[in-house]
Amino acid sequence: MNDIIQRIENIDWVMVTESLHKNGYAVVPELLSDGECETLKSEYHTSDLYRKTVVMARHRFGLGEYKYFNYPLPDLIQTMRTQIYPHLVPVANAWFKALKIDADFPPEHSALLQQCHSKGQHKATVLILKYGKGGFNTLHQDLYGDIYFPIQMVLMLSHPGKDFSGGEFVLTQQIPRAQSKAIVLNPGKGDAVIFTTHFKPEKGAKGYYRVNMKHGVSEIKEGNRCTLGIIFHDAVS
Repeated sequence: MNDIIQRIENIDWVMVTESLHKNGYAVVPELLSDGECETLKSEYHTSDLYRKTVVMARHRFGLGEYKYFNYPLPDLIQTMRTQIYPHLVPVANAWFKALKIDADFPPEHSALLQQCHSKGQHKATVLILKYGKGGFNTLHQDLYGDIYFPIQMVLMLSHPGKDFSGGEFVLTQQIPRAQSKAIVLNPGKGDAVIFTTHFKPEKGAKGYYRVNMKHGVSEIKEGNRCTLGIIFHDAVS
């Protein structure tokens, strides 16, 4: 795991922090190697790794399928979840302070999970998502319980333009008393998008106000698209 730890430490966290504050998201290129992406995809049908499979059409979430990992998480995923979290805590705490929300996130990920467990949130939330032609994901937020971390991450495991077409990553900003703003991203294979789980603060004339954000995936025109979602809090179910 030394390679992924070094890659995480080499991320320009100043740039990530600035982009999160300004835009509510940041793109980190080539966090995963091609081989790591292929390994994660190849294990999609290894049933022991997962606790739950969701067929999206049954719940009107979109068209596709995703699986929640079970604990213990694979080493690569566990390492990313543990090592990336501390770099995001200062942003999360700054957001909550700006919006006068009474919460303070601990510096270590294990302490956040202890808070989750105290509220009955014991289930792993890391998931792998798979879409075929015509697949899509409706706009949503990943909260899962009373305790939630306001930043999460998605990693592209497929090659846009080669493995699939369409399937852009979509964010919307629901600006108060104004029309919503759409943001469309097309990360490459191995790239990570770090983004808000729920909202971000925006500075106005009378102080900070909340800008709610949702995310989803546009329709896949051809091929297959796979991604890994890393959510830092645990779930009730």
